Amino acid sequence: MVMRTEWTPKDLSGRDFYKLMTAVVVPRPIAWVSTTSTEGVDNLAPHSFFTVSCVEPPIVQFTSVRRKDSLANAEESGEFVVNLAPEWLQDQINASGTPYPAHLSEFDELGVERRASSLVGPPRVAGSPAALECELHSTLRLGNSTVVFGRVVNIAVDEAVLTEDGHPDVELLRPLARLGRNEWSALGEVRAIDRLPYQPG
Repeated sequence: MVMRTEWTPKDLSGRDFYKLMTAVVVPRPIAWVSTTSTEGVDNLAPHSFFTVSCVEPPIVQFTSVRRKDSLANAEESGEFVVNLAPEWLQDQINASGTPYPAHLSEFDELGVERRASSLVGPPRVAGSPAALECELHSTLRLGNSTVVFGRVVNIAVDEAVLTEDGHPDVELLRPLARLGRNEWSALGEVRAIDRLPYQPG
């Protein structure tokens, strides 16, 4: 018989329940979000509550826990970029989570090279192999957090990570993921397995 330890939100403080929840909701992809303030400051921050929300129209989402610069800038400008967080930029990705004052750009403070986006104002991360340029679709306030939905208007992928059929190769993208505590994960074993069609008995 499997023995389990169980908790409800009443058993732990909010912060402790959050730590427990993020230790079991793993791995989480990282949205390395670039935005530009109305004062022209380029912000860059990692958000590990990130996923695809809709296929048609193409919409992605990230969550800002409390009101951070990424959220404020996206609301004010109506635009943001989700840069893929690759393994080789882990130190800069982690450092960009430092709460710099809003008048400082993480690009400049951390030496992250910019690349102009094609259809939106905020820059891409030059060293990231893929970027989703987004126009703000909507936001949803949930307690102390805000879910930010962005309509993807352009996807830019480094040709060096594309296969012969033009599809990104995950083993070349080398995406990072967040785990619990201060733990991160790199890409492990990749196994291709087709979805099984229903076979009526």
